[in-house]
Amino acid sequence: MEYDALRRGFAEFVGAFALIFIGVGSIVFAPDTGLVGIALAHGLAIAVMASAVGHISGGHFNPAVTFGFLVTRRIAPSLAVVYWVAQLAGAILGAVALRLTFPDQANLDSGVPVLGSSVGTASGILLEAILTFFLVWVIFATATDPGGAFKSIAGLAIGLTITMDILAAGPLTGAAMNPARSLGPALVFNVWDDFWVYLVGPLLGAAVAAIAYDRLYLGASPPVPVGPPDTGVIQPRPGDAAAS
Repeated sequence: MEYDALRRGFAEFVGAFALIFIGVGSIVFAPDTGLVGIALAHGLAIAVMASAVGHISGGHFNPAVTFGFLVTRRIAPSLAVVYWVAQLAGAILGAVALRLTFPDQANLDSGVPVLGSSVGTASGILLEAILTFFLVWVIFATATDPGGAFKSIAGLAIGLTITMDILAAGPLTGAAMNPARSLGPALVFNVWDDFWVYLVGPLLGAAVAAIAYDRLYLGASPPVPVGPPDTGVIQPRPGDAAAS
């Protein structure tokens, strides 16, 4: 295996580890912060890690995101496998670290995403797919599209998307959007309720978002960024106002 692939994979490992340790930790050990605190913990973990190592690995930290890159041929299949192994290993060890760090009597089961009592299996899959669609759409728009103006704040935009999704649907499905986010805690804490929902939904949503953005905006004839009159939308680009 190439050394570069290992280095990129390790960045993915650290990001997934941070997501589980911080995200699940906020659910289990800081319940007083409520849904807002939980959403911010997950979003900030990803925002910080994506900003830190996005230039190394792309900052996926999520098998569904990597799947979106794979189906659009934006990552080599061999590297995608490295990422998946690293992401799952990071998620599992993040959950193990929580188990080892805190007392045995602590109830960690609440850190495993499960469907709410009012949410059926089909609805859960659809909701996770929609939430993951938003996430992958934003990743492609901010971190992948060379015509985008916001690459420097991609980590923040991605983290805020996760925060937004959790605020909207956390009580319904846990808003995992990430098979590793489900697998790591489920394996360590031995809670497998609705597990396959968190595989099918995110993978489906990621594939649809990635293919849609890739075909619509990253193909052979991407749209010209708005601004000039001939685009039909007269709007200053970043820096235009300062330059004028």
